[in-house]
Amino acid sequence: MSKPFQSFGQLQTTGGYQMSEVASALQKCIRRGDEDDALFWATELDLSGYGEYAFKRLRIIASEDVGLGEPDAAVVVRSLYANYAEMKKKDDPHKPERLFLVHAVMALCRARKSRAVDNACVRFYLGKREQRAIPDVALDKHTLRGRQLGRGFDHFFAEGAKVTNENPDCPDPYKTVAREILVNAPAKPTQENLL
Repeated sequence: MSKPFQSFGQLQTTGGYQMSEVASALQKCIRRGDEDDALFWATELDLSGYGEYAFKRLRIIASEDVGLGEPDAAVVVRSLYANYAEMKKKDDPHKPERLFLVHAVMALCRARKSRAVDNACVRFYLGKREQRAIPDVALDKHTLRGRQLGRGFDHFFAEGAKVTNENPDCPDPYKTVAREILVNAPAKPTQENLL
């Protein structure tokens, strides 16, 4: 007699826990910075043969729960996952891939958190989408309407290339020269210019 179908969340871990509850516990513990419990739940998944799934959750957590709190967390977790996957292929009895799983969990637990990315997903994917006007600043030489308004590189450098929150430690010695070159360059006929 065949076993009844079980969803992934209904599967049991080696410790007898329900998979969905273990995954939930892992994420909630990371959100709260409860490193010891988060490590327990992550290793429970791995010991049950679900290390790949654990890393899937960690990659989601890196954006959903850490996000802009520490923007590099997603890159760190992705890199640790690559190391994990590479080492796991070697089937080393010392299981060095475990280092990368533990490292990722500890990094996420200790990271500053922000759920702004997840909340923005809810707002812009699930919320009501009202119509918006294209901002005037977007109508530059790179758009048909901008060219029809006669906007060239002068306008682009004055408005279109304007940045906010510029890093004062990263000066741009090429900006003035680039502007001069582009503003004074002869116009090249392109398909867009012909429209």
